[in-house]
Amino acid sequence: MKKKGSISYAKYGYIFCIPFIVAYLVFSFYPTLTTFMYGFTDLRGAGKTTWHFLKGSKIFSNYKQILSMPTFHIALKNTVKIWLCNFIPQMIMALLLSAWFTNRRVKIPGEGAFKVLFYMPNIITAATVAILFSALFGYPMGPVNDFLTRFHIIDKPFYFLNSRAAAQNIIIFIQTWQWYGYTMIIIISGVLGIDPEIFEAADIDGANGWKVFWNITIPSIKTILLFTLVTSLIGGLNMFDIPALFVPNSGPDNATLTTSVLINTMAFRGGYLYNRASALSMIMFIIIVVCSAVLFYFLRDKDEARIKKQKKQEIKARKLAAKNAAKGVING
Repeated sequence: MKKKGSISYAKYGYIFCIPFIVAYLVFSFYPTLTTFMYGFTDLRGAGKTTWHFLKGSKIFSNYKQILSMPTFHIALKNTVKIWLCNFIPQMIMALLLSAWFTNRRVKIPGEGAFKVLFYMPNIITAATVAILFSALFGYPMGPVNDFLTRFHIIDKPFYFLNSRAAAQNIIIFIQTWQWYGYTMIIIISGVLGIDPEIFEAADIDGANGWKVFWNITIPSIKTILLFTLVTSLIGGLNMFDIPALFVPNSGPDNATLTTSVLINTMAFRGGYLYNRASALSMIMFIIIVVCSAVLFYFLRDKDEARIKKQKKQEIKARKLAAKNAAKGVING
């Protein structure tokens, strides 16, 4: 029972949540809802809108057109390829650096300075990085071309942005360079949360650093690895700034065209096809949700899930036993 004259501070928590809730509803929920709705219209520019809900045969026409577009297939393939090719080396570098920084047997001089240097690329905005690398790989004059020709590595300047393979590989490098430091910090925070007594027991048993890393560290930060994988998946499939600003017009043969760049092109450049851009946005939303759900399922803690299942079965069995006992008393 609440004492007379006592003050309840619970309401202040709700009051402090109001700014976030309002911002979320206005800047996230409402745009998502309208995007979903526009996918079932023929909205183009500022013209009159016809709802496809009123025409049963056309309700999914925008989605069918997007799924049958060769450009969409190219964009999706590029997006997945660029994400996978930067995520794998990004995770390898982050894990190796995390193992290095958290090794209890090695004391690294200036460890904090190294962490700051590795994390620093993530502080720079993606647009700035894209413009910077566009200048570095400029043609015919640019620092990279100047270096390669000066030391006779190549005979004449090379147009990197006009090469499909070069443009994609540079974007993969940029994404890896920009995000491996962030992933490293996340993994380090997870490793530091492991009980030190586990590592002490491993030292007593004579386990070397490699065995400790693979048999103790990795299994203990499984949740952290799942978090980095899912967030990287979401960010990778929504990749926009660097592909859009680094290479003009998506490069040769749409080499750097991603789904987000295609959405932007459809909606704001040329035809103003808000209906198809909205449909494509929702298709990517569904892909991300499905992929995230699959990752959560396969990378879940199976032991914890098994324990929860056993507890549910025990509770169900108790309730059933109590119900049967109650019926027996009544009948008796």
